[in-house]
Order: sequence, then C-alpha cells, then structure tokens
Amino acid sequence: MKAMSPGLIIGIVAVLLVILLVVWFVSAFNRLVRLRNQVRASWAQTDVQLKRRHDLIPNLVETVRGYADHERATFEAVAQARTAAMSAQGVAGASAAENALTSALGRIFALAEAYPQLQANQNFLALQSELATTEDKIAYARQFYNTAVQSLNNAVESLPTNLVAGATGFRTAEFFEAAGAERGPVQVRF
Repeated sequence: MKAMSPGLIIGIVAVLLVILLVVWFVSAFNRLVRLRNQVRASWAQTDVQLKRRHDLIPNLVETVRGYADHERATFEAVAQARTAAMSAQGVAGASAAENALTSALGRIFALAEAYPQLQANQNFLALQSELATTEDKIAYARQFYNTAVQSLNNAVESLPTNLVAGATGFRTAEFFEAAGAERGPVQVRF
C-alpha cells in the first residue's frame, strides 16, 4: 500500500475546508433569505389589518357625525390622519401615521361619550366592536412583525452571519413602533 504524500493530504484538507466554507456560506445566506421573507410576509399581514382599520373609519365617522355634526374639526382631523396613514411609505412612516390616526380616533370616542343616544346606537356599537377587534389584530400583527424583525436583525448583526449579510447586501429592518397609549391592551370605553 502506497502512502499519500503530504502535499496530497494538504490538498484534500484544503478542498474539504473550501467545501465546508461554501456549504456554511450557502446555509447562512439561505437563513438570511428566510428571515427577510418572514419580515416581508409579517409586514404584509400587518398592512392588511391596517387597511381594514382604514376601511372602518369612514363608517364610524359618519355614524358619529349623525349625532354631532357640529364637531367638524374632529371629523376633519380623523379624515386627514386616515389619508396620511393610507399613503404612508415604509415602516417608520406607517408607524408615525398610524400613531396620529390612533390619537385622532381617540378624539372621536371621547366625543361620542358626550352623546348618550350615540352610545345606544347599534350601528355605532357594532363599529366600535369591529374597530376594537381590528385593533387587537393590529397589535398581534405588530408583535409578529417585530419578532420577525428581531430575528433578522440578530442574524444580520451577529458573528459569523454578519459576514455573509455584509457581503450579500442584507440590512437590518425597522421595528413597527406603537404609540405610548397603544403599548398596553386596547380598550375603548363608553
């Protein structure tokens, strides 16, 4: 039996190391792709819930307007905040616009407290319930999105995956921040 030369052994070890490095690189890259796609998918679900909220608002405003038509400034503030939220770009823009919309909606609900007959209106109660349900879904979608962002950001910023991320253009994603009032459970009281 013929012994392998030291040069051949070094060559085999070098080839095996290159193969292992390529396998690791591909594995790390594929993990980053999965994480990025999870962030995109979770943002799409968040966006669906935000659009649902945007669609409920005109009905809510019209119902309240029937009882308090003289409160035009409040209705206009809600309409402007809704328009800004619908046209917001990016996570940071959506976050700021949605926080402004939440504040404007708070004024509508505060206004509704002054009208007992509105509080007894079945249409208003149904819209209030639907909006509360939607707010819960938004909170869950935001949490799911932020968890996906955290996973991606951890991978992009941690060794050794950050080497692959830097070489292939992966970047951290933005969190979808909630307004101070939204950080707890959403409760609409009448």
